[in-house]
Amino acid sequence: MKSHPDTSMGEIHYPPPVKPICAILFSESVSLDPVIERLESLLGRIDLKSDVYPFLFTDYYSTKMKLPLKKFFVSFGDLMERERLPEIKKRTNELEDEFSEEEKGKRLRLVNLDPGYIGRSKLVLASTKNFSHRIYLGGGIFAEVTLVYTKGNFLSNPWTFKDYRTELALFFFRRVRERYMAQLIHGRQDA
Repeated sequence: MKSHPDTSMGEIHYPPPVKPICAILFSESVSLDPVIERLESLLGRIDLKSDVYPFLFTDYYSTKMKLPLKKFFVSFGDLMERERLPEIKKRTNELEDEFSEEEKGKRLRLVNLDPGYIGRSKLVLASTKNFSHRIYLGGGIFAEVTLVYTKGNFLSNPWTFKDYRTELALFFFRRVRERYMAQLIHGRQDA
């Protein structure tokens, strides 16, 4: 009997939901309570929060935001489908616009919100900027794999932002992934 090459198509598999995260860069002059309230209405309640640290990694925001700046990371208890990332990025951009102020004829943001998610093998961030390492998701939004999880730790890529490489950030992201994996194992959509 003659053997035939395998002409079957690959099966489509849908990945499990992921754990939403957000990096919150903020001016010391802003009250974060309303920002947090709006983020929680979008993504569910915050279940983990990193330490707050002075943001001294780049001067990129020095003309775009009111200084001095601090930053921290949060994760949310409710898991989400990955397809929501473009919608979430658009909504966080609207929040950034809402929490801005006029100073000396220039519009300065008081918060910068970088949403993303943690899955089993990676941390993904959304962006409005296209680069060679980013994949277009639609609606003007791109995604990048910022960190890769392997052998018990997150590893950076050449394009990974400096503060995502710090032990503070990596420790936080490992904690988020542990919580996420527990949610998957126990079949829970919320923490």
